Amino acid sequence: MKRFEYLAPTSLAEALEMLAHYPNALPLAGGTDLLVQMKESHRPVEALVSLKRVFEIHQVEHNEAVIRLGAAVKAGVIAADERVQTAYTALAVGLGLIGSRQIRNMASLGGNICNASPSADSVPGLLALGTLAVIVGPEGERSLPLETFFVAPGKSALQPGELLKEIVIPRPPENSGSFYFRHTTRAWMDIAFVGAAAAITLDGGGRIANACIALGAVAPTPMRALEAEKVLFGAMPGHEVFEEAGRIAAAEARPIDDLRASADYRRHLVIVLTRRALEQALSRAKNGNGHGS
Repeated sequence: MKRFEYLAPTSLAEALEMLAHYPNALPLAGGTDLLVQMKESHRPVEALVSLKRVFEIHQVEHNEAVIRLGAAVKAGVIAADERVQTAYTALAVGLGLIGSRQIRNMASLGGNICNASPSADSVPGLLALGTLAVIVGPEGERSLPLETFFVAPGKSALQPGELLKEIVIPRPPENSGSFYFRHTTRAWMDIAFVGAAAAITLDGGGRIANACIALGAVAPTPMRALEAEKVLFGAMPGHEVFEEAGRIAAAEARPIDDLRASADYRRHLVIVLTRRALEQALSRAKNGNGHGS
């Protein structure tokens, strides 16, 4: 490994100053991906800006309107939060599938997002839950829908000198539920062939008032299945309409053939996993498990 500078700011403002001074510096949160890339792939790094002591981005805030999750909060902390498990189930499930317990206790939510991997397990749940990304940089603070944060494999909307500060998820309405499923060869320590998250809100008559479907590992970036969502609005939930939504989602996907799975197999998995995620989201919406107290 080549020599590099290690910088340890104690505030967000100081971290931004350091990034401005070292244009090629990289932020370091958990390091579960970046340090491996440096050691094993010999990724060249001029400087690392450690976010370990930047208090502002290590916070979790629940209120009546939203949950705010600092970018440096550990995946394991969020996955174990009972309020997240109840109200934001798809996110808790996805984060609980990342690596091993040891990795989850090091990996940050922001790192999992900023890697911009098409197969990131946290992202489909976040997309299904209507998440905003809050970014800070030399020009100040800006927010954007998370679905526009991903530009290409490994590339995000972050500009030079910018950091992901936090993500903001609106509190689900009453009679809401969400869930996430993925398919891998192994139950743990593996990368998803396909991931599918769904969120559902029911109206007073038991019909679907709102629905979101998000997919991972089936396109260059994580994606919403917008056409599939349309067939759900106003529908009475059940196997038939969920199966149809899965088929439409599979048609929207743009999977590739690689060593892990063929494109056709991935499309089949989209149908199956979308239906299962919708069924679990529906169950939680009916049982009142998807709205935190």
